[in-house]
Amino acid sequence: MSVDHTRPTNPTRESEVRAAHAEHAPGSDPTPEEERAADKNKPDPEVAEHYREMTERGANQRGEGRPG
Repeated sequence: MSVDHTRPTNPTRESEVRAAHAEHAPGSDPTPEEERAADKNKPDPEVAEHYREMTERGANQRGEGRPG
């Protein structure tokens, strides 16, 4: 399988630089309806336990695949 490489044009590069330096605003605040819906969510204990296990496993990881 061959990969076709392209070179970005100067206008493309300039556009990317402008976009990278443009101010970014956060999204809108949640609506009252969205806040109520979020408050109704209940965390799944099984998911919380899995998260704890994976956090512990990552903290104790040794060897070549270790992040950081």
